[in-house]
Amino acid sequence: MKWTLLETTDQLTRIKEQQGYSLIFKHSTRCSISMMAKRRFELDWENLPENMPLYFLDLIQYRDISNHVAQLFSVHHESPQLLLIKDGECILDQSHGEISVDETMSEIN
Repeated sequence: MKWTLLETTDQLTRIKEQQGYSLIFKHSTRCSISMMAKRRFELDWENLPENMPLYFLDLIQYRDISNHVAQLFSVHHESPQLLLIKDGECILDQSHGEISVDETMSEIN
Protein backbone atom coordinates (compact mmCIF):
# COMPACT_ATOMS: atom_id res chain seq x y z
CA MET A 1 0.00 0.00 0.00
CA LYS A 2 1.12 3.54 -0.56
CA TRP A 3 0.20 6.99 0.74
CA THR A 4 -0.91 9.77 -1.59
CA LEU A 5 0.29 13.10 -0.21
CA LEU A 6 -2.55 15.49 0.48
CA GLU A 7 -1.25 18.92 -0.54
CA THR A 8 -4.15 20.87 -2.08
CA THR A 9 -7.74 21.73 -1.32
CA ASP A 10 -8.60 20.52 -4.85
CA GLN A 11 -7.69 17.02 -3.69
CA LEU A 12 -10.15 17.39 -0.80
CA THR A 13 -12.87 18.42 -3.23
CA ARG A 14 -12.22 15.29 -5.29
CA ILE A 15 -12.32 13.10 -2.16
CA LYS A 16 -15.61 14.72 -1.18
CA GLU A 17 -17.06 13.97 -4.64
CA GLN A 18 -15.64 10.43 -4.89
CA GLN A 19 -17.83 7.36 -4.56
CA GLY A 20 -16.67 4.53 -2.31
CA TYR A 21 -14.15 4.61 0.52
CA SER A 22 -11.08 6.75 1.13
CA LEU A 23 -8.84 7.24 4.17
CA ILE A 24 -7.21 10.44 5.36
CA PHE A 25 -4.41 10.20 7.93
CA LYS A 26 -3.56 13.54 9.56
CA HIS A 27 -0.05 13.38 10.99
CA SER A 28 2.05 15.75 13.05
CA THR A 29 5.70 15.27 12.11
CA ARG A 30 6.68 16.79 15.47
CA CYS A 31 4.73 14.36 17.65
CA SER A 32 5.99 10.98 18.82
CA ILE A 33 2.42 9.78 19.52
CA SER A 34 1.48 10.59 15.94
CA MET A 35 4.55 8.74 14.66
CA MET A 36 3.65 5.69 16.76
CA ALA A 37 0.01 5.71 15.55
CA LYS A 38 1.14 5.96 11.93
CA ARG A 39 3.66 3.14 12.31
CA ARG A 40 1.10 0.88 14.03
CA PHE A 41 -1.46 1.61 11.31
CA GLU A 42 1.03 0.84 8.54
CA LEU A 43 1.88 -2.53 10.12
CA ASP A 44 -1.71 -3.69 9.53
CA TRP A 45 -2.76 -1.73 6.46
CA GLU A 46 -2.41 -4.73 4.14
CA ASN A 47 -5.78 -5.79 5.62
CA LEU A 48 -7.46 -2.77 3.98
CA PRO A 49 -9.10 -3.10 0.56
CA GLU A 50 -6.30 -3.02 -2.00
CA ASN A 51 -7.84 -0.27 -4.14
CA MET A 52 -8.74 2.09 -1.27
CA PRO A 53 -7.15 5.54 -1.71
CA LEU A 54 -4.95 6.42 1.30
CA TYR A 55 -4.19 10.10 1.81
CA PHE A 56 -1.46 11.40 4.09
CA LEU A 57 -1.61 14.96 5.43
CA ASP A 58 1.42 16.59 7.07
CA LEU A 59 -0.35 18.91 9.53
CA ILE A 60 2.69 21.04 10.18
CA GLN A 61 3.33 21.84 6.53
CA TYR A 62 -0.33 22.06 5.46
CA ARG A 63 -2.18 23.54 8.44
CA ASP A 64 -4.69 25.32 6.16
CA ILE A 65 -5.61 22.03 4.48
CA SER A 66 -6.01 20.40 7.89
CA ASN A 67 -8.45 23.14 8.88
CA HIS A 68 -10.30 22.62 5.60
CA VAL A 69 -10.56 18.86 6.30
CA ALA A 70 -12.22 19.59 9.66
CA GLN A 71 -14.70 21.95 8.06
CA LEU A 72 -15.45 19.92 4.93
CA PHE A 73 -16.00 16.63 6.76
CA SER A 74 -17.54 18.11 9.94
CA VAL A 75 -14.96 16.70 12.35
CA HIS A 76 -13.07 18.22 15.24
CA HIS A 77 -9.35 18.63 14.47
CA GLU A 78 -7.09 16.17 16.28
CA SER A 79 -3.59 14.88 15.74
CA PRO A 80 -2.97 12.18 14.86
CA GLN A 81 -6.33 11.54 13.25
CA LEU A 82 -7.69 9.00 10.81
CA LEU A 83 -10.87 9.67 8.85
CA LEU A 84 -12.74 7.02 6.92
CA ILE A 85 -14.68 8.68 4.12
CA LYS A 86 -17.53 6.93 2.29
CA ASP A 87 -19.27 8.60 -0.64
CA GLY A 88 -17.97 12.00 0.47
CA GLU A 89 -18.99 11.74 4.14
CA CYS A 90 -16.82 10.97 7.17
CA ILE A 91 -18.24 7.80 8.72
CA LEU A 92 -15.40 7.09 11.17
CA ASP A 93 -13.11 9.48 13.03
CA GLN A 94 -10.27 7.96 15.07
CA SER A 95 -7.50 9.68 16.96
CA HIS A 96 -4.43 8.83 19.01
CA GLY A 97 -4.54 5.25 20.36
CA GLU A 98 -7.96 4.63 18.80
CA ILE A 99 -6.45 4.55 15.28
CA SER A 100 -6.89 0.97 14.15
CA VAL A 101 -7.12 -0.95 10.89
CA ASP A 102 -9.37 -3.49 12.64
CA GLU A 103 -11.93 -0.86 13.64
CA THR A 104 -11.73 0.69 10.19
CA MET A 105 -12.43 -2.71 8.60
CA SER A 106 -15.33 -3.28 11.01
CA GLU A 107 -16.89 -0.10 9.70
CA ILE A 108 -16.31 -1.13 6.08
CA ASN A 109 -17.71 -4.62 6.59
